[in-house]
Formats: sequence, structure tokens, C-alpha cells
Amino acid sequence: MRLPVERAMEVCPVEVAVSVLGGTWKLTLVKHLLAGTRRFNELGRLVPLANTKTLTRQLRELEEDGIVRRTSYPEVPPRVEYSLTESGRSLEPIVRAMDSWGAEFAERYKR
Repeated sequence: MRLPVERAMEVCPVEVAVSVLGGTWKLTLVKHLLAGTRRFNELGRLVPLANTKTLTRQLRELEEDGIVRRTSYPEVPPRVEYSLTESGRSLEPIVRAMDSWGAEFAERYKR
């Protein structure tokens, strides 16, 4: 677990959630991983505005916090897959609710 998450535990549960999931593209990555295991480049195509460095950092943080599982296969070329852990899967109702709310909000305020 990352130090920012440990510190947030001293404050309140909301801060823990924000510390784990608050980051550029983290919830979007979780949303896409709810559909199943994905490879890095596939996630990159699903989140085209995320640059490679940011995507890598966010996936590493999610892995360190126990939300994402990274599986590396000893092949040439190397193959790496990402999937959700049980803890990551438990986020499904929250992510679905946020997705729905965001779609409704965007529709209401379209210009």
C-alpha cells in the first residue's frame, strides 16, 4: 500500500477512497477492466487521451494498492495483462453509478 493511502487512513474513509482512486484515469481504467482482462496497449486505445507515462503510473499505483493485478508472461515479445483483484471488482457498483451519473450530467449540460 502506498504511503498516501496509509496517511489517508488516519483521516477518514472518504480520504482513503480518494487516495486510492483519485488520479488521472484511474476510475476509467477500472471501468474498462470490469469488462475483463486487458493488455497495456488495449487500455491505451480505450483511454486515448492518456499518455503512456501516465497510464503506466496509474496502473502501477492501482496495482500497489491492490485494485489491479498485473500478470507478466515470459514470452518473446513480452506479454503483460491487467485484471481487477477481488477488491477492484468490489468497485463495480460505485463505478457503474458514477458512469451513469456522468452520462446524465453531460447530457444535461451539452451545448
